[in-house]
Amino acid sequence: MNFLKAEWRKLAIINYEIDPVILKKYLPEGTELDFYQGKCYVSLVGFMFLNTRLLGLSIPFYRNFEEVNLRFYVKKKEKNAWKRGVVFVKEIVPKYALSFVANTFYQENYKTMPMKNDIQVNDDEMTVEYSWKDKSWHSLRITADSKPMLMEDDSEFGFITEHYFGFTQRKNKTSEYEVCHPKWNHYQIKDYKLEIEFGTLYGKEFEFLNQQVPVSVMLAEGSEIEVHTKKYSR
Repeated sequence: MNFLKAEWRKLAIINYEIDPVILKKYLPEGTELDFYQGKCYVSLVGFMFLNTRLLGLSIPFYRNFEEVNLRFYVKKKEKNAWKRGVVFVKEIVPKYALSFVANTFYQENYKTMPMKNDIQVNDDEMTVEYSWKDKSWHSLRITADSKPMLMEDDSEFGFITEHYFGFTQRKNKTSEYEVCHPKWNHYQIKDYKLEIEFGTLYGKEFEFLNQQVPVSVMLAEGSEIEVHTKKYSR
């Protein structure tokens, strides 16, 4: 059953290498960390949620909004096949109702903060910026070529964007849902700027990211997506 349909657009993705030990406590039961060429990744991702429909219904004032999340990559074996997915450390959205539903019914870690975006596109270049505020404003901004590029097989971009499941620890069970979308195009990065206090947002264990240079910076176009209803396993 399709729980949610929407578009995810202009996904600004900042990737860092991280010590796997830091992430162990966040692992849902039955999952294990997924690595790319021996590296353990954590990603800060900002994007637009557009034309959102919940159970087929379009809810006024909740159709278009920003989201910023911190996530890492896992896999779960089922019937001799691997399901590759993500676990979210925290997801930030601008609407209290979104956080309430996600936290109350799905045990996700959503936080509500004031948010804004600034997306500028011309013939040669685009700039995508997402900003959010707790005690002060944080932001990530990417400038890229405006000509889209196809995803290459077995690429780092493919690894980051082709984890199609979300896994969450819910008491003594692991919940999972599937996100369906086609392969995404991406853009050549020209420059980026980060104004983020990771320790304030995500806790002292992530504070080191303030000084760490990203492994890579990406900008994905995105697409229409479908989220299928969650299921649970021990």
